[in-house]
Amino acid sequence: MLRQGPLVGLRVVELAHVMAGPVCGLMLADMGADVVKVEKISGGDDTRRQLPPDIAGESAAYMMMNRNKRGIVLDLKHELGKDVLRRLVRDADVLIENYRADTMPSLGLGYDDLRMINPGLIYAAVSGFGRTGPLALHGGFDLVAQGMSGIMSITGEGPSRSPVKVGAPLCDITAGILLTMGVLAAYAHKQKTGEGQLVDTSLFEAGITHTYWQSAIAFATGIAPGPLGSAHPLNAPYQAFQTSDGWINVGAANQANWERLCRVLDADALAKDARFETGRGRMDNLAALFGELAPRFKAGSTHHWLTALERAGVPAGPVLDVNAMHAHPQTIARDMVPSVEHPIAGTMQTIGLPVKFSATPGGVMSAAPTFGQHTRDVLHEIGYGDDDIDALLASKAAV
Repeated sequence: MLRQGPLVGLRVVELAHVMAGPVCGLMLADMGADVVKVEKISGGDDTRRQLPPDIAGESAAYMMMNRNKRGIVLDLKHELGKDVLRRLVRDADVLIENYRADTMPSLGLGYDDLRMINPGLIYAAVSGFGRTGPLALHGGFDLVAQGMSGIMSITGEGPSRSPVKVGAPLCDITAGILLTMGVLAAYAHKQKTGEGQLVDTSLFEAGITHTYWQSAIAFATGIAPGPLGSAHPLNAPYQAFQTSDGWINVGAANQANWERLCRVLDADALAKDARFETGRGRMDNLAALFGELAPRFKAGSTHHWLTALERAGVPAGPVLDVNAMHAHPQTIARDMVPSVEHPIAGTMQTIGLPVKFSATPGGVMSAAPTFGQHTRDVLHEIGYGDDDIDALLASKAAV
């Protein structure tokens, strides 16, 4: 596979499964790093069994999270499997893992063990709650993290309704992106000093980072904000409105855009209404404001309002489902639904790299590996001969 991107030459070993760790590996691989994904011998990454949906029997979830990586299979409870991992780490820049904090040390493969082999190793760990604190050894899932971080207390239609999680696995994905940021910062340090280090983040902290506005309100007032549907806790009108044939989001949050919106709606009386003249007034009277605006928007079509709002310079956009998002011209223009060839699933679409580079473009270069697809190739690269590889495979230390 021909690699491209700003991280060509970065060598990464990924010991991660399902989402948070694989997101980090995916981001690094999309930017050109050589990511060798080490899967467990008992069936590999759990997303291989997240079925349906599948394409030609291959898990769609697995293929989404693991493109651009090479895949090998090792039994890390087998001494020969551990030896392979140690050889991989010897020349690696980064190791990614998302096990509980005590799992890798119990195998003799924790950071303190592996740094003895490679002092420049960046050991990137993501877990439910991080490596310190009273919950350090607790397992964590996105749902649990969304609840404990406050996300579910601010998500939903309004007060006195059942708690609602964000539809996407917000904490998993954000934790993977935060870990990527930490890896790149640690790599910059390594380039200057040659020193590696432990980089540690968690799903819990990933959720907390999404509460900046709500935490600011709580710090200032002592009151924990609740859910507002699609509305904003600090600005109005800034939410979804139903039209005659769909939904649109309207971001008339500042004074200039509020006045433009009133002109679009032919609602000069609203602009002069004492309740809505200022941002503070609009927030204090949010329910009344929505009551005034909602019937006006429902009287026109989505196309009508988006055209009028665009002409007036008021930020707005349609509420799209995922298929409509995939087909949107802006999505396509930004190369966010590229196609890739998979050896079993054939030509398939995936989600593209969301960061663009003018001099060193990254992107989707290869499909997710099949189970053990690159084991023999990678073992050759780290010094194993054919007879050694045959013996490893026969011992069931590798697949």
